[in-house]
Formats: sequence, structure tokens, C-alpha cells
Amino acid sequence: MFTGIIEALGTIRALSPKGGDVRVYVETGKLDLGDVKLGDSIAVNGVCLTAVELPGDGFWADVSRETLACSAFIDLKAGSKVNLEKALTPSSRLGGHLVSGHVDGVGEVVAREDNARAVQFRIRAPRELAKYIALKGSITVDGTSLTVNGVNGAEFELTIVPHTLGETIMADYRPGRQVNLEVDLLARYLERLLLGDKAAEPNASGITESFLAEHGYR
Repeated sequence: MFTGIIEALGTIRALSPKGGDVRVYVETGKLDLGDVKLGDSIAVNGVCLTAVELPGDGFWADVSRETLACSAFIDLKAGSKVNLEKALTPSSRLGGHLVSGHVDGVGEVVAREDNARAVQFRIRAPRELAKYIALKGSITVDGTSLTVNGVNGAEFELTIVPHTLGETIMADYRPGRQVNLEVDLLARYLERLLLGDKAAEPNASGITESFLAEHGYR
């Protein structure tokens, strides 16, 4: 688990095909690896990866086909800057919100404009994720815990203060950029809980308008 508070900016140094998937080397910059052991988790742009080698100034990790298919990791190349966060510990401050490091989908930056000293972004989420995105709720974008400041259909707005711009890769965002999205875990669990006994049925897909009407919600 993670908090969505980015600890350092890293750099992709190598991407090597290996047995049908990819092994990646991430140079971790100012991220302290002194307490990181083989098998530990590090979030890279919100994707939870396992350190399989620790050469000193970074780590190697394996990226599965599933991760490549479900995230914007496929767009990274040698030289790409990435957000980094080590897994939280029982003594960590939960400065953001609980983040699993499991990407729910890929969004697209559709607009960027200055807002005083901050920057306003509008991001389009996949249609199937729109129901989990709420005004003033939390969302994770490339591993960064953020507050939703506006929602219109599948698009949502973020106001990013100078500190966050300086400490993450968001300063480089431009329209057309693909970003990893993870919705709030509580929204996921609430949806499943509301299914009740129907959750045990094959292909229980979630809360629909017909399901709500059947259970008295109008």
C-alpha cells in the first residue's frame, strides 16, 4: 500500500524485453534505498513494482503483460521521468489517501491552463471509471494523490499547486498525455458491498441503473 505522496522523481534508464514481458531499470534519484530489500514494493507512476535487483542507484523490476496492457507504462522509454514512492509502513504518515498501486485505467490530459500560481488540468477518464470519481473525492494520477475539483461526465478537473508541480512529473503534462488512474478504494468496496448476495453470482459487473431501481433507488 502507498499514500500517493510522491517521495522522489526517478528516471527510466533501461527497458529490456525478457521472456515475453519487460524488465525495467529505474534510477531513483534522491529516493533513499537504504531500507529497501529485494522483494519490496515501489510505486512507479502509480504502478506497484517489485524490486528484483538493487544495484545501488536504483532498482530493476519486472513489468508483466497485464501491467503493460492496463497502464500507460507502455509509453515510457529510456529517459522518461517517473514519480516514485516506497510502500508505506505502520509508522508512515498517511498524507494522501490509501493507494494500492493497481492501476484501474488510463486517462488522457485534455486541457491545461494557469490558475494564479497553480495549474488547472482537465483529464478524461475511461467511461467505466466515471462512476467512481466524485467532486472533492480522491483520485490517484500517476501515483499522486489528488483532490477532484470538478466533474463533468467522464472528465474531471484538478488544481495543482506549485509544490506538487515541482515534486512530481505533472509539470510536464500537456494535452494528449496518457496517465495512470487509480480510483478511491472505498468506492470500489462500496460498489461490491451494495451488490449483496448478487456479488456471488457469475459475471456480477457492478451497480447499474436497473439494479438500483430493483432495490428501491429512484
